[in-house]
Amino acid sequence: MNAHATVDATTTDWTCFNVAIEDKVAHIQMKRPEAMNSMIREFWRELPAIIRDIDDNARARAIVISSTGKHFCSGMDLAVFTTPAPNAPATPPADRHLAGEASRYNLRALQDTFTCLDEARMPVIAALHGGVIGGAVDMISACDIRYCAADAFFCIQEINIGMTADVGTFPRLCKLIPEGWVRELAYTGRRMPAQTALRIGLVNEVLPDHEAVVAHALATAREIASKSPLAVTGSKVMINYARDHTIKDGLDYIQVWNPGMFATSHMAEAFKAKAEKREPDFPDLAPVRRGM
Repeated sequence: MNAHATVDATTTDWTCFNVAIEDKVAHIQMKRPEAMNSMIREFWRELPAIIRDIDDNARARAIVISSTGKHFCSGMDLAVFTTPAPNAPATPPADRHLAGEASRYNLRALQDTFTCLDEARMPVIAALHGGVIGGAVDMISACDIRYCAADAFFCIQEINIGMTADVGTFPRLCKLIPEGWVRELAYTGRRMPAQTALRIGLVNEVLPDHEAVVAHALATAREIASKSPLAVTGSKVMINYARDHTIKDGLDYIQVWNPGMFATSHMAEAFKAKAEKREPDFPDLAPVRRGM
């Protein structure tokens, strides 16, 4: 049985998010502007549930993540650090080594919250504005495409509170921008402005304001949604694989992928639609099950 089959991301009343699907595009919007959309405990449970529901049930062909208020996201809510989780043991292990081993698995759960963006079958586009701080940098680093408003800034905040970023910033950011920039941001905690982020390739484009960046992200998502979902997900799989492997490994993997996924019927529909001057009609991805 699919563990997420009972969750419908579009009808569930989420604490941290609004979810809407239109034109085969899912729009996930953070909705706690009064708290600068900080990542409270519910955030870490809700985001993967939403993404996996959309992904597993093929509810959309592209996903846009945006936010509300002055800032995109201020990162991890301090209460997550200072208050025990509801299911935490009453007495933590006295042995620091045992406590450390358990902490590793707790951290993995946080990392998986953003890994699900990287592993989703459909592209994920981040529409950013204001502060993109701390854990928000971890999150947007796992997205496929990033656009930002002119007022956006990016900050690896963890160094400013005496800790090392640990939810995905370094493994992913080092693949996105030059290492020297990662080091400068990580060591100093400085704010990187939007135009610098554009210049070094962290974002694809800078738009004038919040409204414009969301509109641009949704327009790009609709354009992606008009393409063959099978070809799009195949492209995402290949790009991710190429990122994590050698050129030789990537070439070998696509030799295996393409014979199984090469859809001549989808290509025929693309050619026919072009000849008839209409939009092609491609089938959606099939729903999948995570376990029995």
